[in-house]
Amino acid sequence: MTATRPASNADHDELASFGYKQELDRSLGKFSSFAAGFSYISILTGVFQLFGFGFAFGGPAYWWTWPIVFLGQFLVGMCFAEMAGQFPLAGSVYQWSKQVARPLTSWMAGWIILIGAIVTVAAVAVAYQVILPQISDTFEFVGGSADVGSYLTPDGAKNAVVLALLLVVFTTVINMIGVKVMAIINNVGVAIELVGATVLVILLAFHITRSPAIIMHTNGTGDGRTWGYFGAFLIAGLASCYIFYGFDTAGSLAEETNNPRKHAPSAILRALGAAAVLGALLILFAFMSMPNIERANVIKAIGTLGLPYVVKAVLGNGVGDIFLVCSAIAITVCALAVHTAGIRIMFTMARDGRLPFGSRVARVSGKSRTPIVPAIVIGVLTVVLLLVNIGNQRVFYVLTSVAIILFYIAYMCVTGPLLLRRFKGEWPRKNHGPYFSMGPFGTFVNVVAVLYQTAVVINLAWPRPDVYGSDHWYFQYGAFVFVGGIVVIGGIYYFTTLHNKTSEVLAEHRALPAAPAEELGAAASDGELGAAPA
Repeated sequence: MTATRPASNADHDELASFGYKQELDRSLGKFSSFAAGFSYISILTGVFQLFGFGFAFGGPAYWWTWPIVFLGQFLVGMCFAEMAGQFPLAGSVYQWSKQVARPLTSWMAGWIILIGAIVTVAAVAVAYQVILPQISDTFEFVGGSADVGSYLTPDGAKNAVVLALLLVVFTTVINMIGVKVMAIINNVGVAIELVGATVLVILLAFHITRSPAIIMHTNGTGDGRTWGYFGAFLIAGLASCYIFYGFDTAGSLAEETNNPRKHAPSAILRALGAAAVLGALLILFAFMSMPNIERANVIKAIGTLGLPYVVKAVLGNGVGDIFLVCSAIAITVCALAVHTAGIRIMFTMARDGRLPFGSRVARVSGKSRTPIVPAIVIGVLTVVLLLVNIGNQRVFYVLTSVAIILFYIAYMCVTGPLLLRRFKGEWPRKNHGPYFSMGPFGTFVNVVAVLYQTAVVINLAWPRPDVYGSDHWYFQYGAFVFVGGIVVIGGIYYFTTLHNKTSEVLAEHRALPAAPAEELGAAASDGELGAAPA
């Protein structure tokens, strides 16, 4: 679990082959790389947070959205694993898109995922409201007993923002201190989450009262819907989609990881695999062990209070609170990991001269060896986003849906151009080397991954009142309004500032390419493989 290991000169030289000098603290090992991806996915954050939503809209049969979303994202993860092995650079999605796509596409990838990271920090931080007040009503600073554990009441929504603000301040301070402290906290948190989730699964298994056939029950959630249960199932799928993203974080910390070409690809896939197994068992055993799950009052309670209610009902308040504490820790390190990944995106884009005030934004603190300005900017913007939505009872669902859509679009800025490279016979590259490769299955995996991503974006963006509300049109069409606004703003900035301007590493961050670059599997010294249609 050690976060610090001596950096290799070979890693430094390899980074120089891409045109960058080593500035960040390269001290993360194999477990830290895995922990970064796993904590972003965070089973004890996402499942505790959205179990109630999935159950309310899909009944126990919503469980089937879990393996479907996992398989789709695992295909995306395999594409990312190839990229991580070839381009071990901070900023993951932005840098990967930069290598295989046109400049506009890579700019949009970085811009969209940066905004997505800010929205995700807010969405994760709001999850405190589901957990902390159910541990102790002392954490219900706003409202009363009727608001405990819920962000669907006016005061519950306000309290959710209050708790979220405290968490954002914490993640900002820790990220300013440096990656070593962040990694230690993250590693400990992930270890607690892994042990906690495993023990919880075992304890729920000992309390099973019914067969796995429960996950075939829909609770009549499709009644009255135009598409019947399929329509309800598509809505319930949001619960699983929200959890399975952010696994690229292992690649985003490549410049702080020892031997990243080896560790980052496996970390991405191991994080997805571990989350899939633990999450599937946790949801399944929760349904199999919950007493009186068919009663109307129990169905309503689960839909409102989610998995915390199930855990306490099955294991009792005392034992249940222990696992709620584990979940609170998981939420903390999840928000920390999301904040950290966003910082690396902002840093690497600024270092390439793709953001305003690039020199100041990309400046690395001599003491902490971490970018201070991006940590503060992301923290401040997250706070503003939370304050704007204070009292909005739909704040969590809107933030969640928009965050997922932004990430899926940014991910497609990698998988789409990569697929075009494959069709043109330009991927894998001749100098791919011994690093992760899908071999002859690459094109098939890539095609299915892109089709899956497209379907999910359409499903999540659909203006359903159940998700976005119908009291204001700009909420109901929130995905189109918010995402469209982000794309338009990004496009205006690109065409007025960056169009026809070559991406060039700022002088203070530049290093001469290490020789021989070809043997290192590097791209050209400017980090580009060349223009590609995207």
